[in-house]
Amino acid sequence: MGLLNRHRATAPAPATAPAPATDTTSAPATTRLTGVWTIDPVHSSIAFVARHAMITKVRGTFEAFDGRLYLDGERPGRSTADVTIEVASLDTRQEQRDRHLRSADFFHVEAHPVLSFRSTLVQQLSADTYHLSGDLSIKGVTRPVVLDLTHTGTATDPFGNERAGFEGSTTVDRTEWGLTWNRVLETGGVLVGEKVKLEFDVSAIRAA
Repeated sequence: MGLLNRHRATAPAPATAPAPATDTTSAPATTRLTGVWTIDPVHSSIAFVARHAMITKVRGTFEAFDGRLYLDGERPGRSTADVTIEVASLDTRQEQRDRHLRSADFFHVEAHPVLSFRSTLVQQLSADTYHLSGDLSIKGVTRPVVLDLTHTGTATDPFGNERAGFEGSTTVDRTEWGLTWNRVLETGGVLVGEKVKLEFDVSAIRAA
């Protein structure tokens, strides 16, 4: 302490660093996310992947959906997500298979035209990764799921829309929602895998 005191009078005064709280450009990205956002289906994707005949994967997408997010950047646990998907819009690039998936053997679209996801809990794991827990409702059955979610960034598009990007995925057992149809193969195993991976690539626009 004595050494520091001897030089205090002659040492030049240290420059005062700007207060971080006043520099909005350096604020955490999540803080600036706070608000209501709507999912832009034109620039978003909701997809699914399942095993076929035990040896390959079939990929499909849902082409019609909408969703609304409330994001709390300072307290992510208070954020919410609400997504609704029109099941008839599924597309696996093979019309016969799509008709079968829409039938009573699988989704039974006439009786259950939509599936939905409603969040129940958001847990922040790092600066841009989360666990998003919620209720997934398919074919009249509601069960809990947990999504691995990543915030991929924000941007302002050429039309002045502020956008936020998110990627997420989870793997579910389709039989837990009553999607139990299958066929046993002569070589062993089954025609359609029970595990289905759901993948989300979302561009959301800040609501006015």
